[in-house]
Amino acid sequence: MSNWELKGKRGIWLKILLEKADLVPIAIQEGFNFHHAEPGYVMLTYWLPNEPCLLPASPSHQIGIGGFVMNHKREVLVVKEKCPCSCSGVWKLPTGYINKSEEIFSGAVREVKEETGIDTIFLEMVAFRHAHLVAFEQSDLLFVCMLKPLTFEITIDEKEIQAAKWMPLDEFVSQPFYKEDHMSRKVIDICISKYDNRYNGFIAHQMTSKLDRKLSYLYYNEPEKI
Repeated sequence: MSNWELKGKRGIWLKILLEKADLVPIAIQEGFNFHHAEPGYVMLTYWLPNEPCLLPASPSHQIGIGGFVMNHKREVLVVKEKCPCSCSGVWKLPTGYINKSEEIFSGAVREVKEETGIDTIFLEMVAFRHAHLVAFEQSDLLFVCMLKPLTFEITIDEKEIQAAKWMPLDEFVSQPFYKEDHMSRKVIDICISKYDNRYNGFIAHQMTSKLDRKLSYLYYNEPEKI
């Protein structure tokens, strides 16, 4: 530690692999703090100067997606979850979390496919919600995506879904849950407006940034061409 201080080091990152986990208590005794953990390792940090730590905090958000899919009969693709949550027993949009390094629109298409067996394509991101102190006291971002169905025969994932079906729009929004939950109802209203071409969401555009020289997606509202 003194050697690092002499070299002018300020923040120390210590990555301890799973097979060396017996070193963790020793590092903690020396003043290191937990930062984050992933399968196979734990990351610890130590801030040497006697001043507020400037190292970035551990990852604070998880990202979820919801897929709004409606067919030409104005029937919405809905599911009933198996988990005992606040929306238990409610017909709702397919939702889930995106995987590591997965694009938001890809996650929406994948989740709908996994839960219902329906193939879709991404059209637009229509809304997102930012909430705090959710699972594991982390913040949560939920992106709602408008998807177009390519197939119509439902095959559910029985491990996590109780049931799925195409439900008439009027029947879907008349559920007591959506009359009482103003945010969920607003999301549905936005999706309906988009379906009826009365609302423009965000389209994914693949671009390269000079900041990191990586190819990624920028979501933005494309202005109408006159």
